[in-house]
Amino acid sequence: MLNLNSDLGESFGPWKMGSDAAMLRIVNSANVACGFHAGDPSVMLQTAGLAKENGVSIGAHPGYPDLQGFGRRRMDMPLGELEAMLIYQIGALDACARAQGVRVTHVKPHGALSNVACAERKVADAVARAVRRLDPSLILLAPAASELIAAGREQGLPVVEEIFADRAYLDDGNLVPRSQPGAMIHGAEASLQHVMRMVEEQALISITGKRIPVNPQSICVHGDNADAVATAQVVREGLIKAGYSLVSIPELAVR
Repeated sequence: MLNLNSDLGESFGPWKMGSDAAMLRIVNSANVACGFHAGDPSVMLQTAGLAKENGVSIGAHPGYPDLQGFGRRRMDMPLGELEAMLIYQIGALDACARAQGVRVTHVKPHGALSNVACAERKVADAVARAVRRLDPSLILLAPAASELIAAGREQGLPVVEEIFADRAYLDDGNLVPRSQPGAMIHGAEASLQHVMRMVEEQALISITGKRIPVNPQSICVHGDNADAVATAQVVREGLIKAGYSLVSIPELAVR
């Protein structure tokens, strides 16, 4: 079994991003922005409602307080402040989800926060502590082969390993920075081939061809890409054709 997820709910006020309604008819789980890097209360409510209508599980997608930079700029802060910020964001989305008759079941850090937590154990520990303090049953969705995976397991959280359909990897297992050439995988078919190689070989495959053994469980297609809907559809169809069943993150975590 595998999971297909996407980062959604990233519109803000009159500014629109992505095609959430279309993506929610394709993916199994949605990582919903919590208002700090993107999204707002109305968007959170609307996205939670659409996810419920489509039977899609809901996860909190908290990031640095950086609306202008879309959460893609690193912000150094005391670890206690970081934990409080995460608890605040997850709680806000869970309130919106409850108002729609559903619950937040997983957490996936966004952007620069995720990148830092993947590489720096003290930040990864703070993220995992915040999730556990709020609700130890919450599932941590984290990039495969990252410090965040190790931190979540040490804190006793259910952990699901994620790979990216539309991003390239460095030899250390981290993502190629968006500022560098080759960071993005362009095109639906190229993304599917990228995913199938990693799933079949049970490994991250870097831009130099290095294999890093992992257990790919969830596949992310970023919702803010121009061809996101087409990519998600092709990846979904390709995985099903290859014999994989696609389920929500809570279904995956309790296997």
